[in-house]
Amino acid sequence: MLEQLGALADTPWIYVIVGLSVLLDVFLPVLPSGVLVITAATTAAGSAAGAVGDAAHGHADFPNMFALIACAATASVLGDMVAYRLAWRGGDRFDRAIARSRRLTAAQAKLGTALLRGGGPLVVLARFAPAGRSVVSLGAGVMHRRVTEFLPWSALAGVTWAAYSVSLGYFGGMWLGVTWLGTAVSVLALFAAGAGAVYLMKRPEEPEAQPQ
Repeated sequence: MLEQLGALADTPWIYVIVGLSVLLDVFLPVLPSGVLVITAATTAAGSAAGAVGDAAHGHADFPNMFALIACAATASVLGDMVAYRLAWRGGDRFDRAIARSRRLTAAQAKLGTALLRGGGPLVVLARFAPAGRSVVSLGAGVMHRRVTEFLPWSALAGVTWAAYSVSLGYFGGMWLGVTWLGTAVSVLALFAAGAGAVYLMKRPEEPEAQPQ
């Protein structure tokens, strides 16, 4: 995959591939959108490093990295909103599908409580957790959360996730080169962030202080 993406690193097709993968990831969580974003950033950094000297390396990388972050973040938000709208309109059908899973039902209840309390950071955490983005987007639509409650946090989640993923690929490519080792280390760091997000989401809330 490194070789194929390396050939596309300097063409607009790399943004089309990344954008479609991130957009569809909300419906097909098995798509390796995070791995693809990291690999694209790694190959782009390697291409720039080979084309310019070390002094100009950082300046040459910046436009490519910024464009990749913007592409991934935009596709993330668009995918979230499509899933949100579909779940809003087909609420009963999605609600029945969620009700058949104890895990999704618990996640739905936790999401509703968090949003009602202004706990939008849960949306950002869920973006890093496996399938968390799907649960959040569909759950917000099923529960008819207002778009003003969901969209700003979805945008923040998309930008945070995209910037983190691109940064992993960029620094992995700089330090370890455009190799499978550099990509693997960056992907492991992404999975570690996902595991941390799952832990934080599952952590029980502290009981409220009882009135004296």
